[in-house]
Amino acid sequence: MRAIQITGAGGPDVLIPTELDDPVAGPGEILVEVAAAGVNFIDTYQRAGIYPMTLPYVPGMEGAGRVRALGEGVDGVAVGDRVAWCEQLGSYAELVVVEAAKAVPVPDGVADEVAVGALLQGMTAHFLVHDTYPVQPGDDVLVHAAAGGVGLLLTQLASAKGARVIATVSTAEKEELARGAGAAEVIRYTGTDDLARDVRALTGGTGVAVAYDGVGAATFDASLDSLRLRGMLVLFGAASGPVPPVDPQRLNRGGSLFLTRPTLFHHVATPEALRARAAAVYAAVADGTLDVRIGHRHPLADARAAHEDLQARRTTGKVLLVP
Repeated sequence: MRAIQITGAGGPDVLIPTELDDPVAGPGEILVEVAAAGVNFIDTYQRAGIYPMTLPYVPGMEGAGRVRALGEGVDGVAVGDRVAWCEQLGSYAELVVVEAAKAVPVPDGVADEVAVGALLQGMTAHFLVHDTYPVQPGDDVLVHAAAGGVGLLLTQLASAKGARVIATVSTAEKEELARGAGAAEVIRYTGTDDLARDVRALTGGTGVAVAYDGVGAATFDASLDSLRLRGMLVLFGAASGPVPPVDPQRLNRGGSLFLTRPTLFHHVATPEALRARAAAVYAAVADGTLDVRIGHRHPLADARAAHEDLQARRTTGKVLLVP
């Protein structure tokens, strides 16, 4: 099969197209023909060695496709079924072995590419607005990078719950996308020298109930300074780099603030939780609550370009690799 392999940590240039033996499904596993693989920031962290990996390896945690073969002891899924996954290394390939417990069924009417675009990022947006900080009608909510894969979905879900979303973006094109997703107000990073001041001005000086921040180092200070009393900063990513250590007294001085660093995998820790969360997201797609934007498609061999674009923040919506 064709695949992308990494033999040493580094920049996007370590993503090498190669030919590998076809994998074989073992007990409790399924072999899937990959229709589309998702490109996510966690892939770049692993590639760069921020999250150390056993070398060599095939990157990619997310994808969708059709089941080709079943390993011993697998039930509840059949050859020919369409499935998606978001916690299975090796997805930058034409074939991947997936633990059957980590695969979710893709409903009829949901295309493979949409199934990928809605899964990891959709479930992330879902737990952020339903569990980490349950958004309430009338809340002022700050969403950074609102035209990105998670940002667009977060904006839609928070707006659907009755929040007023204040979005941050970098370009006019991204502002249009954020407004189309339901953002009531949009601030451009490049057009302000004091982001927190501008956020507070839009809230009558009060601040936002919650800031959803997947950018990290570049926005962290402004996110904290944008919160209302007892507001919550939800740091769910570090696209601009990791945040330095924080003195807890800063939360006190800011108004008894809350700071959390959640991750999806703690919210889908069992097969039952995973399937229920995925089903909720796919139902939101089916009823029109979520519009999944596939912003960029790259051939599998162009994984390097996909990583370069993602890290340079040249992307909007979901980034896919198509074998």
